[in-house]
Amino acid sequence: MRAAILQMTSGIDPLANADVLEAAIRDAAAGGAAMLFTPEMSGVLDSDRARAATSIVAEDDDPVLARVRDAAARAGLWVHLGSIALRGDDGRYANRGFVIDATGAIRARYDKLHLFDVDLPTGESWRESAAYAPGSRAVVVDTPLGRLGLAICYDLRFPDLFRALTDAGATVLAVPAAFTVPTGSAHWHVLLRARAIEGAAFVIAAAQGGTHADGRATYGHSVAIDPWGEVLLDLVDDAELGFVDLDASRLADVRARIPVLAHRRAIPLVEVVA
Repeated sequence: MRAAILQMTSGIDPLANADVLEAAIRDAAAGGAAMLFTPEMSGVLDSDRARAATSIVAEDDDPVLARVRDAAARAGLWVHLGSIALRGDDGRYANRGFVIDATGAIRARYDKLHLFDVDLPTGESWRESAAYAPGSRAVVVDTPLGRLGLAICYDLRFPDLFRALTDAGATVLAVPAAFTVPTGSAHWHVLLRARAIEGAAFVIAAAQGGTHADGRATYGHSVAIDPWGEVLLDLVDDAELGFVDLDASRLADVRARIPVLAHRRAIPLVEVVA
């Protein structure tokens, strides 16, 4: 089971970002991948919300999604388009990921559940909820790599989501992201390895990396991690396409050695003793 992972430095021009995605789809197929994974906000990454608003449209009108679907069909390749920004029905935006099959059909959609509203010690302040609506459901979908559980970036910090995904049969967990440099250097690898170990599942995390046209910097380090927590791939260049082979026997071996899924119990009412 070969996967391709695209690390991007997405800019403010969606058509230029679509060119990068189309080239990656061609190269991933040529490299023998069954599926390509791309980062959060693959279509446009722009912290200037007034400028970004001119590029954010409804799903049916989004040129990046249309071009990725067409390129997937031409290449005969499944694509997890990590996320793009879209206009929602209530006037707010959706941070939405897509699983697209080898015919270009959309097999699954996932809207980011947990929104990034934080003030960092560096002075960076992010209020995703000021423009975006949260999703309402967790999503798993069957793919050539196995049953895939979907998450986006800040979702990584909420292990109950990943428990729900693996309870629903996910054997691979996708975490496309655009982590900041301070949070990435502190927490990225340890959280991803923890989610892999807890769920006895592969984790594939395609990330944004480098300095972007809007001035922000993202951490990069797109990774693939096996169910034992071993890092199989870690991309360090700002823009890079990597390949990783996922061994299904490794999944079975880890789940047999430490059967955490079989040992899970519903958590009873918490007793608070003062």
